[in-house]
Amino acid sequence: MQARLGWLTNAYESRAIFLRMNDKSTPDHRLTLPEVLDWMVADGLVENAVADSLKAERRLHGGKIHPLVVIADQKWRSPKPPQRMLNLEGLTEWLAARLGMDYQYIDPLRIDFTGVAEVMSSAYAARFSILPVAVNTREVVIATAEPFVREWENELKPILRKEIRRVMANPVDIARYLVEFFNLAKSVKKAAQNGENASGLSSFEQLVELGKGGNKQFDANDQHIVHIVDWLWQYAFDQRASDIHVEPRRDIGIVRFRIDGVLHQVYQIPMSVMTAMTSRIKLLGRMDVIEKRRPQDGRIKTRTPAGQEVELRLATLPTAFGEKLVMRIFDPEVLQRDLRSLGFSEDDQSRWHQMTSAPNGIVLVTGPTGSGKTSTLYTTLKVLATPEVNVCTIEDPIEMVESAFNQMQVQHNIDIGFADGVRALMRQDPDIIMIGEIRDLETAEMAIQAALTGHLVLSTLHTNDAPSAITRMLDLGVPAYLINSTVLGVMAQRLVRTLCPHCKKPAPITEEQRQSWRALVAPWKSNEPAQIYQPVGCLECRMTGYSGRVGIYEILMNSAEVRKMIKPQMEMSRLREQAIREGMRPLRISGALKVAQGLTSLEEIIKVAPPSDEA
Repeated sequence: MQARLGWLTNAYESRAIFLRMNDKSTPDHRLTLPEVLDWMVADGLVENAVADSLKAERRLHGGKIHPLVVIADQKWRSPKPPQRMLNLEGLTEWLAARLGMDYQYIDPLRIDFTGVAEVMSSAYAARFSILPVAVNTREVVIATAEPFVREWENELKPILRKEIRRVMANPVDIARYLVEFFNLAKSVKKAAQNGENASGLSSFEQLVELGKGGNKQFDANDQHIVHIVDWLWQYAFDQRASDIHVEPRRDIGIVRFRIDGVLHQVYQIPMSVMTAMTSRIKLLGRMDVIEKRRPQDGRIKTRTPAGQEVELRLATLPTAFGEKLVMRIFDPEVLQRDLRSLGFSEDDQSRWHQMTSAPNGIVLVTGPTGSGKTSTLYTTLKVLATPEVNVCTIEDPIEMVESAFNQMQVQHNIDIGFADGVRALMRQDPDIIMIGEIRDLETAEMAIQAALTGHLVLSTLHTNDAPSAITRMLDLGVPAYLINSTVLGVMAQRLVRTLCPHCKKPAPITEEQRQSWRALVAPWKSNEPAQIYQPVGCLECRMTGYSGRVGIYEILMNSAEVRKMIKPQMEMSRLREQAIREGMRPLRISGALKVAQGLTSLEEIIKVAPPSDEA
């Protein structure tokens, strides 16, 4: 009964606050520390004595620091189960609910910077600590951390001629993005004013507008362009992006980030600005800025504000509307990771170590682009590169520079391909050779010659699974007997998104999921787990339910029985069956184990490694 009365008291108090907030006669005022603490005491979030102790610190009153920031700095834990830390985001959400306002987490990926910057000036927004976060034909959504300050609302409504919807947001985020959004929008606007609106001569749909002499190209070193490019990189690092896509369209340029394997649109920019951005990045990557008719590759090494060096691999592609640029971000921490952190099970590690510890032979890694092949090979080479051995690589291009290896880059302009590179490396007394990719018969033959003369060769192929790599080698024209005598084994891999550890929740397996599980593990009979974890979504994972990626693997050992089956007219199904009998775990089975461990979801595995039709 006592608890019931307490709840009713709090409900009536919240209602009174809501009415006072919306009462036009209530004077505008900024939130004070005592009133917020009183509400927290009333809601049972903090003890009265603790609140009184903080109130007594007069230095915290009347300053420019928001009360929620002051309280969050105390690092209090809620007395209510599960006794979570009272962080700033949680406090903001609580206050919004108490005052009857909508709460909004400011996600920069979902905000149109240019649109919101047109609503008001940066000086006006800074004056009231407000931030426009969404604009449409009907309303403007404005984030604030001061619910009792309404002066700006009355001033803006007749100017905007739209409904204004106030939402509560984190005061630190408002202050941060207020600077970032307006500065970026300003840079884009200034850059667009200095350039031309057409996409340039590289567009196949060149539009000539008579009467407009806009032939003025603007400098790639323009301060606004420099600012936009710097912001783009920093933003990508903050969002854990693996790739940055800068894509021209007919009238507008689009910037997209790939985060955990999924593309997210970030920003739309004028074509003239995008062209200048591309030129700026090409200049930094030591690429030919003038040449826009053929694809180019380059690299940039930059440093984050935290002091961490990051490698960027650049690739341009001429399209109908101009040059498309993709920047792949390589995390240097990959070289410090071990096989377990990449997703290898104990059995996978044992089989992989058995292959890579051989004195000579060929080890192949297969999978599509972006499946983590390079990370696996670099991690393996880092282990193998002891002072007693000479490790040499030939890559196209060098993806991560590592001082423990001797790295060489393919240069087609001077006729140095993979085969020529391997030929040159053979004269460098190597022990281990890594070939970026076997693409043709000549490269395959050089790899085989290196293996036959006592070298361990690691390379990649683009096939769907491990047994298909053998077929691919035969298709290239490599004789079966040479494959039998040199190939030690093949590993296929994929990357799957891992569930966010902060918000994933267990749930009993449903009948639909039970059927999906059986289809996934067929023809094996495996007891489905009693529960599987589901994605939920929180601020840590940007409401996706997933954070990070992990590998699933399929390792085929070239045993004596497997070698008997490798012949020109080979039956793939028989080879796969024999490999499974000898311990090869298909990709979907490796994924099923990850589901049972609670690392990922069943839906994610089915998407990446669907059930076999042969089951």
